[in-house]
Amino acid sequence: MQQLTLNEIKEATGGEFVGAAGVELALTGITTDSRKAGDGILFVPLAGERFDGHDFIDGAFEAGSPAALTHKDDIAAPPGRAIVRVADTKRALGDIARYYKRKYNVPTASVTGSVGKTTTKDLMCAVLSERYKTLKTPNNFNNDIGVPLTIFGLEKEHEAAVIELGMNHFGEIEYLASIAEPDVAVITNIGMSHIENLGSQEGIFKAKMEIAERFTEKNTLIVNGDDKFLKTVTSDKYRVIRFGLDKSNDVYAEDIISKGLSGIEFTVVNGKDRFKAEVTLPGIHNVYNALAAVCTGMCFGLSADECAAGLRNCEYTSSRLEIIEHKGIEVINDCYNSSPSSVRAALDVQKNTSQKRRVAILGDVLEMGEFAAKAHYEMGTYVAVCGTDALVTVGENARHIAEGAAAAGMEDIVSYGDTDAAVKDIEKLVCPGDSVLVKASHGMDFYKITEAIKGM
Repeated sequence: MQQLTLNEIKEATGGEFVGAAGVELALTGITTDSRKAGDGILFVPLAGERFDGHDFIDGAFEAGSPAALTHKDDIAAPPGRAIVRVADTKRALGDIARYYKRKYNVPTASVTGSVGKTTTKDLMCAVLSERYKTLKTPNNFNNDIGVPLTIFGLEKEHEAAVIELGMNHFGEIEYLASIAEPDVAVITNIGMSHIENLGSQEGIFKAKMEIAERFTEKNTLIVNGDDKFLKTVTSDKYRVIRFGLDKSNDVYAEDIISKGLSGIEFTVVNGKDRFKAEVTLPGIHNVYNALAAVCTGMCFGLSADECAAGLRNCEYTSSRLEIIEHKGIEVINDCYNSSPSSVRAALDVQKNTSQKRRVAILGDVLEMGEFAAKAHYEMGTYVAVCGTDALVTVGENARHIAEGAAAAGMEDIVSYGDTDAAVKDIEKLVCPGDSVLVKASHGMDFYKITEAIKGM
């Protein structure tokens, strides 16, 4: 992080000083974790469901932090330390990030969408990195805490930034976009993720479009033109670029060749310009993600050769169609998150395996609300249609996956109530020669299943 003064923190948050430390005190870092507190680091305590960061302010000071925020009235600063009292510490974190971004601004691209955000983020960064020193969202830091912390990572050498924006309620994308202030934004697709909170796909579409709410003629929105909702996007306020497989899109892919689990090749067509491209992740859905990255690169002035090199050299976040080989077992580790469409895409990918038997270990897709039973049942039908040899379901909603598969004629099905129960039986469920797809929503802790297989 580049320097901010304590007075700038006060200005950014509209807070007030408590304590005697100098207003010109130089800060070189911001943390919400008291274990990372230290000299020059501002501590921002956040109140959560299990812990309240205010309980760790004294510890942050003892570790050397010169200042902290608070939204409580009974917090006092020890000698030589300062506190800035604000209305809400989490909101203040965003206010500081917005101030910091404007002070040390670089051209920025943001990405949101129901599925594919993180992979698309990785590809966008890889493409831009062919020309620019690029900051990107680490891991899955895409919420009202992660986005500010990402922005604080902007250093003097950065020339561009790729920031992922997530949400599960209305208003979140608009708020995060007000902090990141992207010049270019990508919406990957409109699926069913978080439909429990947003009511319908139309609601999800409306929420995702918040990313362009503040856009002007200087901005560009890049959308999946094959998506039934996003293909309707038009604007006289900002530029819209569409990508997809349909030739009606501004940028599209053709001559697609699958390389099995090692990736996919295709030709990118942009008007009269054409170039060969490839990605090292399997699945047709990753062609869409790659096209979004190419469109972003073009908006930032990159050449076709630079875009192709970025796609080819991309390093991906783990647990997204990650192929792991262990003692004759092939694990398709896609356990970070899940949705009905991404389950189908992962099953399609697994069909490319050369292993003797295909096993799908599928867990609950969360936040589906009233759509849960039907959506999981349809996933089960697709498991059977894909010719999967064995199905293991984990969780209450996932029992509907088992029902759908059984109704479609599948016989080798085992169901568990929770992840730990499946882990205990893992050696009964998989064996050498298997291709094992591991996929569920993040809250199902399916990393335990992947680790259990690796420990066999």
